[in-house]
Amino acid sequence: MEPQFDFAPAARTLTGVLAGIADDQLAGPTPCGDTTVGGLLAHVVGLTEAFRQAATKESVGRSAQPNLDDDLDPDWRTLIPRQLDALTAAWRSADAWDGDTEAGGVEMPAAVMAVVALDEVTIHAWDLAVATGQDVAVDVGYLPILREFLRDTDPEGTPGLFGPVVSVPADAPEFDQILGRTGRDPGWRPTVGADRRV
Repeated sequence: MEPQFDFAPAARTLTGVLAGIADDQLAGPTPCGDTTVGGLLAHVVGLTEAFRQAATKESVGRSAQPNLDDDLDPDWRTLIPRQLDALTAAWRSADAWDGDTEAGGVEMPAAVMAVVALDEVTIHAWDLAVATGQDVAVDVGYLPILREFLRDTDPEGTPGLFGPVVSVPADAPEFDQILGRTGRDPGWRPTVGADRRV
């Protein structure tokens, strides 16, 4: 199957957000429950490699559920962008989209896994941006893909993936509606923290 989209814009967006995160913000809150900025970054380290392995199929039969208690790699500032580049390259192969694959102990069609990966990279870019006082712009080409992916989301959420759906006005921007489907309040802001912009 030919690739249905390219990860490069999503990777650039997340990499740009990373550059705007200060060390003193790592203990700050995020829209992801009790997860700190540092904890979310550790999760991103794991997921970027997991989804690369899903593209190459090397994870099939041996992937494990993510450990949300992993410590943040001290080299995260260079590691995550490098892994994003590798993920992007891996999903540019037509073979990556064929058949089934696996990530986080879950098996599904590779084409669906690609959309899950896109959702994770895109939504966590927003999480990290809003948690650290940054603005973030999502590539508009991704919006129809994410909207369709989240269209039938259970209002009660998806354990381990999304919290309960947050009601968003029908006339709200499309990305705000997507955020609501992932259990996020588009108006969320940290109670403390910097308000720097990039």
